Amino acid sequence: MDTIKILIVDDETEFGSTLAERLELRGFAAKAVSGAEEALTVLTSDWRPQVVLLDLMMPGIDGLTTLDLIKKHDPRIQVIILTGHGSTESGIIGMRRGLFDYLMKPVDIGELVSKIKEASTV
Repeated sequence: MDTIKILIVDDETEFGSTLAERLELRGFAAKAVSGAEEALTVLTSDWRPQVVLLDLMMPGIDGLTTLDLIKKHDPRIQVIILTGHGSTESGIIGMRRGLFDYLMKPVDIGELVSKIKEASTV
C-alpha cells in the first residue's frame, strides 16, 4: 500500500509543523503550509495529497473558500476541516461543498488518524 500523503493548511505554523511530525511518526507523508496560496502551489506540484487537513479561520483566504479551490483543482482530494473556531453552520456549508469531515481542535490524534485513513479510501 502506498503511503498516504497529507497536506496540512493552517496559519498556526507551529501547530501545522508539529501535526505533520506526529503524522509522519505514524507512517504518513505530511507537509504543512500556512495558507491557501501555499496549498495551491503544493497541489500544482508533483506531490499530490490524498487528504487535506484544513483550518477554517485563516487570514486572507478562509477555509471554506480554500475548500472550494481544492475541490475545483481536484475533486478526488478529501478535505477534513480541523478548527478551533467552528460552528454547526460552517460544518453544514462545508459538507454541501464536498467536505469529508469536520473536527474540532484539540483533536485526539487516534481519531484524526482514523478519519485520515477513512478519507483516503474514498
